Amino acid sequence: MSSESAPAERPLSGPSAPSANHAHRGREDWRVIVAIFWLTSMIEGLGVSQVFAFLPSLLRDMGVAEADRLAFVGLFTALIFVVGAPLVPLWGVWADKYSRKAVIVRSCLVEAAVFACVALSREPWQLALSLLLIGFQLGNTGVMLAGIRDVVPDRRLGTTMALFGAAGPIGFAVGPILAGPILVDGLGWSFAAVFWLSAVLSLGTALLVAAGSREVRPTVVPEGRILDLAYGAVRGVVTDRAILRIFTIYFVTYLANQLSRPYQPVIVEGVVGTGEGLATAIGVVIGVAALIGALAATVGGALGDRLGFRSVLIGALVGGGIALLATPLAPTLALLALTVLAFTACNGSVGAMVFSLLSTEVPPERRSATLNLVYLPLYAAGIIGPIVGGIVAPRTGPGGPFVLGGLVFLVAAAIVAVRTRRSQVAPA
Repeated sequence: MSSESAPAERPLSGPSAPSANHAHRGREDWRVIVAIFWLTSMIEGLGVSQVFAFLPSLLRDMGVAEADRLAFVGLFTALIFVVGAPLVPLWGVWADKYSRKAVIVRSCLVEAAVFACVALSREPWQLALSLLLIGFQLGNTGVMLAGIRDVVPDRRLGTTMALFGAAGPIGFAVGPILAGPILVDGLGWSFAAVFWLSAVLSLGTALLVAAGSREVRPTVVPEGRILDLAYGAVRGVVTDRAILRIFTIYFVTYLANQLSRPYQPVIVEGVVGTGEGLATAIGVVIGVAALIGALAATVGGALGDRLGFRSVLIGALVGGGIALLATPLAPTLALLALTVLAFTACNGSVGAMVFSLLSTEVPPERRSATLNLVYLPLYAAGIIGPIVGGIVAPRTGPGGPFVLGGLVFLVAAAIVAVRTRRSQVAPA
């Protein structure tokens, strides 16, 4: 198709379309597909969380001056998303046009290479280059969400989206638990050995997706040039006011999350000090508390099915804002873990509600392209949030990003509540 031709979509037909039996099998084995995608997302979160949790310690071990470390934490965290954000629309189009499975396997393989590079890093610039490579592994979660939406029965959608949405947070919790109290402080492993293990686990998920999951094709396969289709998908999000509002909510909440998350280990340092046992303390706060919070977030999906997605979304935003404001005020490790638990539960519920709103309110012919882009707000916030945090933290201390993030959550809750009330009053 020429560059002047408009991108088109066609219903599945002919030899490239799955047969009725294949579609029926996809419906029958949806639990297997969800389980494999869940494990893949969890392992990715496990490795990336170890980067977040131990980045301040890695920078100290590499000789970064204490006066520069808070700014470096924000800058290095932003590097994770710099390369990946522009590629997200392309991965979604490639997945729908050719193979979702291939795009997911690609992400797992790059993920394994990234963790190997982090394990080999000995200087700050080497670590920075390794974190830049993470951008090439991004773009798989939206593809998995689109595949899940195409096979999960409607009556199980909210609960399933919440379960899948908890995979990443659970991985983010398990990573520090495994690395801190068990591997580093318990068995005496180095941080390099921890990241080698994450590389091996990521390679295992690549093999699992390739051999254990079926190809789930979209209901509508796009036709046309890749760049035209990618641009069209982004334009569809930007020009649809309802979708844009949901994406904006997601961006705002992730902005608050990315403002504060890089400084959770620094808050832990302020409570327990930098001596022996710091890795265990980080594992307890970012790991155990976050794990319980991630499991609690699955309740949000069930509540959304019963009470409505927007009502649960507002409650989760309010709870998350209060938890962020309380985090830097916690005087003990137990109270600090409690605030992280509450925030993780609320933040996970926000994600589940956003996934569910997009899955039910976007027309079927645009659903796959939209869900492929669902993490685009995360990547944008992943660049802006840590940079802002890196500017704020050196001036206010590590608690400043948490206060700013909490206020962002509460403002988002107020906006959603006002818009929901207006939409309910409008018909009358």
